[in-house]
Amino acid sequence: MTEIEGSRVVILGGTAGTGLAMAQLFAANGARLILMGRNPQKGADACDRVRDKTAGADIAFVKVDATDADSALAAGKEAIGQLGGIDTLICTTGPSQPPRLLNSIPIHDIQARIEEIILPPMHMIHAVLPAMRTQRRGAIINVASDAAKVATPGETLVGAAMAAIVMFSKALAIEEKRNLVRINMLTPSLIANTPGADLIFGEEFSTKLFEKAKKMAHLGVVEPEDLAAAALFLASPAARKMTGQAISINGGISVG
Repeated sequence: MTEIEGSRVVILGGTAGTGLAMAQLFAANGARLILMGRNPQKGADACDRVRDKTAGADIAFVKVDATDADSALAAGKEAIGQLGGIDTLICTTGPSQPPRLLNSIPIHDIQARIEEIILPPMHMIHAVLPAMRTQRRGAIINVASDAAKVATPGETLVGAAMAAIVMFSKALAIEEKRNLVRINMLTPSLIANTPGADLIFGEEFSTKLFEKAKKMAHLGVVEPEDLAAAALFLASPAARKMTGQAISINGGISVG
């Protein structure tokens, strides 16, 4: 991997929460950035927020619906064209619904809830991987969830989808290590001050669930900046010999 300064970084889901915190930290370290998401206005606002913290930040927004393969391919091509390549891809997208017991989820909603979690990182990685293979270097960081590792009531679908992302990433890490492309994961639990936290604490069931989790976070509830620091490390030369790892950052809520 190149050093972070001057490196070319794409963040899927980079317009808010964890993704935005990552964008701010990478920009402060001199990276060239493209944020990806569905909403151009949110994208423009996020770029402005990064520039407010780092004057002269090299940052732009590319619209994508990464649940759609063609949209992901087009966005990947645009990002590669703008940056001249991609050194780091970070995927931070997650569920649009709070944790709920399976018997309260209509059967016809299952496919959509699984696909909105699984497809974005899979599509986006597939779209940019050829460029990384050609340049024979790259770092991919998927933000999944500890629901992939710890069975939790209310997270049947989320846990299944996140486990799929983790195993996808591990298998791909083995496939691509010979091309010097590294794939690692961050698996948080509750992340304060994010849209995901707003979803969780907007419903009685999930609020009770995660209030219990907060009490177990004796090291402190994780904030977006904690994950941003870990992502910066995984993208840096300091992690050049790490691949296929799923790292829990959860304040001590669980181990595994």
